[in-house]
Amino acid sequence: MGVNSGILLVDKPQGITSHDVVARMRRLAGTRKIGHAGTLDPMATGLLVLGVDSATRLLHYLVGLDKEYFATIRLGWGTTTDDAEGEPLPATDVDRAAIAALTDESIHVAMLRQVGEIDQVPSAVSAVKVDGKRAYQRVRDGEQVELASRRVTVSAFELLESRAGDGYVDLDVRVECSSGTYVRALARDLGSALGTAGHLTALRRSRIGQYSVDEASELEGFDVVASLIGPAAAARRSMPVVEVTAAEAVDLGHGKRVAVDEARLAASDRDASFAAIAPGDRLIAIVERRGDQLKVITGFPQQEQS
Repeated sequence: MGVNSGILLVDKPQGITSHDVVARMRRLAGTRKIGHAGTLDPMATGLLVLGVDSATRLLHYLVGLDKEYFATIRLGWGTTTDDAEGEPLPATDVDRAAIAALTDESIHVAMLRQVGEIDQVPSAVSAVKVDGKRAYQRVRDGEQVELASRRVTVSAFELLESRAGDGYVDLDVRVECSSGTYVRALARDLGSALGTAGHLTALRRSRIGQYSVDEASELEGFDVVASLIGPAAAARRSMPVVEVTAAEAVDLGHGKRVAVDEARLAASDRDASFAAIAPGDRLIAIVERRGDQLKVITGFPQQEQS
C-alpha cells in the first residue's frame, strides 16, 4: 500500500549507492515515484533527502541548498579518483619531503585559501556531464577527460584533528559548502597546495539546508509512514513562505494568478520563489512574484496530501 507524498530523511550506510537506497524506499513506500536531492558516493555515509510522489517536485528547490560534511583527508599520495575507491598513485620523493615539512600552521593557511568563492575543477571520475555523457563513464571507456572549473562557495573548511602516520598525515575536517562542491576535489587541491598529493578516505554528509542527519533514520527497520515529513512542513524548511486564503488556494490550484499583498512578503525575499501554504497547512504551489501578482511555477496535487 502506498503512502502520501512527502520528504524522507535517510542515513545512508557505507558501501551502497544512493540508487540502492532509492530502490529500497520504493519497495517500502509502495511507489516508484521517489527521487533524491543529491547523491552520495558508495564510500560516503550520511544524509540523503528523498521525495515521495508529488513531493519529488520539491527536490528541485532542495538540490541547491548548502551542505555540511565531515571528512578525513589523507596527504602523502593521491588516487585515480581522488578518494579511497580509486587506485593509489605512488608517492614520490617530493611527496615524502612535503609530508615531513608539514605543520598545523601550514595546513591551516592552505585550507583558508580554499574558503570563499573558488574555481574548482571536479574530479575526472565524477557525475559531471560532458556532451551528454557522465565524466566517469568516459573515463571507464578509456577517454582522457579534462573538466572545466566551476565557481563554488566554501563557507567553512576547518581542521578538527591531524594524525601523522608513516609517510602520510590524516586530517579530520569539517566543510560547509554550496551545492556542486566536490569535497574530494578539496582534498586533492589541498594536497597540491601543500606540495604533495591528497585524497579523501572518509566522508559523511551531516546537513542539507535545514535538514540534519540527526533526524534521519537508518535503512534497517525504516518506518516510512512515521518518518514522512509533509510537503508543507518540508517547504517551510526550504524556502520563504506566503500564506494564502482558501479562495486564493483554489485559484492557484487552477493555475491562476493572485494579487500579492506586500505585507505578506518579507522585504529580503520579494524576488525569491515562495511556497504558497493554504489553511489546513496544505502546500498549494511554488510561486514567483510577477509584478503585483503571484504566478504558479509548480503545483502540488491535493489528494496526495490528505
